[in-house]
Amino acid sequence: MSQWYYADAQRERHGPVEADILRDKFRRNELDLATLVWREGMSQWQPLSAMAEELQLLVQADASTGIDLRADYQAIEDGTAVAKAAASAHSPYAAPASTGRGEAVVNGGEIVYAGFWKRVAAYFIDSLIVGMVGGVIAMVIGMVLGIGMAGLGSGDTMGAGFIAIQLLTNLISIGLSAAYYAGFHASAGKATLGKMAVGIKVVRSNGERITIARGIGRYFAAMLSGLILCIGYLMAAFTERKQGLHDMICDTLVVDRWAFTDHPEWQQRGLGTVTIVILSLFGVLVVVGIVALLAVIGIAASNFS
Repeated sequence: MSQWYYADAQRERHGPVEADILRDKFRRNELDLATLVWREGMSQWQPLSAMAEELQLLVQADASTGIDLRADYQAIEDGTAVAKAAASAHSPYAAPASTGRGEAVVNGGEIVYAGFWKRVAAYFIDSLIVGMVGGVIAMVIGMVLGIGMAGLGSGDTMGAGFIAIQLLTNLISIGLSAAYYAGFHASAGKATLGKMAVGIKVVRSNGERITIARGIGRYFAAMLSGLILCIGYLMAAFTERKQGLHDMICDTLVVDRWAFTDHPEWQQRGLGTVTIVILSLFGVLVVVGIVALLAVIGIAASNFS
């Protein structure tokens, strides 16, 4: 037997419930023909009026209370009931429904949240991209300003100038990173290049695309997650919806790229090939870095002996 969901007058979603419960609520006037309902197999939420025949609302009402629904069912037949419901009620659970930003959000399906290791792999890719671009920009700015400062001649002036250059390049690096993450997360793809590669995206808790302002806020909230010994990041491995501290602060979710779409069945629960490859490369680099560090320490120790 089908399990049904419905949205009440406050646009709160309820369910799953049996069809008998829906009929009982309708009989007791807790639901009306404009109430939005959904069950598995439906592409989008519909007014109760559109599902009246399937739910046998007329039979149930006539048999138990004798309520005259002829006028309502005449409206159903001529289409005015559906039009009225569509005009007077909007639900955030409508699927698909326009978010006002050019894409449809489909609710009601299964949601696969992005696991901790997928997010690590995506962050590794994004860090390389931002690091390389930021490094080139910082190098160019540093060279141009450094040459200008060298012409000043005074040692104190040059020292202050180089400190200013360092501060400027750091600010540019932060600004570039914020623009990269906020811009891509607020784009139609809802994902940075790293997240696209591993098949995940960032959305609001209702599936909508985030705004640029929220994306910027999420970037700086992520800094807070790192400042507390990265505990904010580690929370994504243990919380119910795989949210880090910055996700909770900004009301965002990191989900599979097919979540909140017409094809939730295409979502991937496993790591995936790209994630495994990226994590393997990351592991190799970590091992190489540790070996190199130990080698440097060994050489330094031998020189002192």
